[in-house]
Amino acid sequence: MIKTNKIVIIGLGFVGSATAFTLMHSSLISEMVLIDINKEKAQGEAMDLNHGMSFVKSMDIKAGDYSDCENADIIIISAGPSIGPNETRLDLANKNSIIIKKIVDEIQKYTKSSIILVATNPVDILTYIVSKECGYNPKKVIGSGTVLDSSRFRYLLSKHCNIDTRNVHGYILGEHGDSEVAAWSLTNIAGTRIHEYCPMCNLTCTKDEREKIFHEVKNSAYEVLEKKGATSYGIALSIRRIVEAILRDENSVLTVSSLLDSQYGINDIALSVPTLIGRNGVHKVLDLPLEEEELTQLHKSANKLKETVNSIK
Repeated sequence: MIKTNKIVIIGLGFVGSATAFTLMHSSLISEMVLIDINKEKAQGEAMDLNHGMSFVKSMDIKAGDYSDCENADIIIISAGPSIGPNETRLDLANKNSIIIKKIVDEIQKYTKSSIILVATNPVDILTYIVSKECGYNPKKVIGSGTVLDSSRFRYLLSKHCNIDTRNVHGYILGEHGDSEVAAWSLTNIAGTRIHEYCPMCNLTCTKDEREKIFHEVKNSAYEVLEKKGATSYGIALSIRRIVEAILRDENSVLTVSSLLDSQYGINDIALSVPTLIGRNGVHKVLDLPLEEEELTQLHKSANKLKETVNSIK
């Protein structure tokens, strides 16, 4: 029997449909199943993608149901509403925690070995719930976390320094949200730490300017939501990168969200820190040295997430 790389996407809103389109172009997979509560939506998305099959490498794309989770390598969950007007993050956490529990209950009828990649917000809370409350192997539960936030961080630094984004390396840690932390002490360009590189680029890099860059990173999603109503392309590319690292068994360092067990002095919560990702999911959480203020902020982020978890009905 020929081994295929099989992906299931549950939830075909802006994020799920953009992810399906992005993965279709990736040449990473040979089978993709689309599941949505609106079955006709899933069928329509599958038809639309299949009509462009002559332009990409051959693969099988179809609308399906939860039984198709059997033998899936990765199951991507992007189902659930975005935060609405006058809603709090706790309101959203309450709603989507109910949805994701039902989804994982259905998944576990057919598989307990697939990697679950959570992309629904609040992603850290839902990653925790799948890891702790649903009885799934925590090593096989990954949240999209701050992979996109870190990409935004690198992009904005690259624009500031006028250098290719691919030569900028840096991480946003903690919550995918308001309490996230910029790890300036780990940020480097061409292998040179950012505070040493700044004098070389003949641009000022004051504390105020660093704060401005971080503020823009943290508020980028709100600005995109205000201007176009939803984020889709950036998160879809982030998911593609995570999928790539898993299927190719790369042991890539990505700031995915996963359940921590004493790393950085944090326990019993899921949040984002640099993590080795491979074919079996979380290979190792890297406990890297942070400056004291960064570590303090990371603990504050963890505590904020724990408060939300404890407040969920």
